Amino acid sequence: MGESGRPIRLELSALRAAPREVLHLLPCEVEHNGSASVARYFTPAIRQGPQDQSVSFRGRSLKGQEVAVPQGYVGLVLKDDQRPCTEEEERTVRLKSTFAALTVWNLEQAPTADDGLFLALSWPAIAEAIHAPVLKEK
Repeated sequence: MGESGRPIRLELSALRAAPREVLHLLPCEVEHNGSASVARYFTPAIRQGPQDQSVSFRGRSLKGQEVAVPQGYVGLVLKDDQRPCTEEEERTVRLKSTFAALTVWNLEQAPTADDGLFLALSWPAIAEAIHAPVLKEK
């Protein structure tokens, strides 16, 4: 169920044929819903440092780090079909592309293990440990 309480159907039929994306997670909010020519406005000239990456965006220094999706998982970029639905109707979300890694950017300092995304990506390993069988010692 979605936030509105309506059921959501995820169309994954095109998973194998879906294009791979290069993703960047920026520390900003864009007040726009819809398509945008991102490549036209964000083509980073990334400077590779010994520990992290750096780039300037609208005059601000950003520090970044590439993060891989956990082993055995794949990242999905989804697109809402955006057709009007009633509260009872099922909403359809389609697969747009996939990703195996993304670059996470922070203002002024490099991302750390305490950042929310890193904590979220550690969840599969934690869940596996929680649900693993408990071995009794003899």
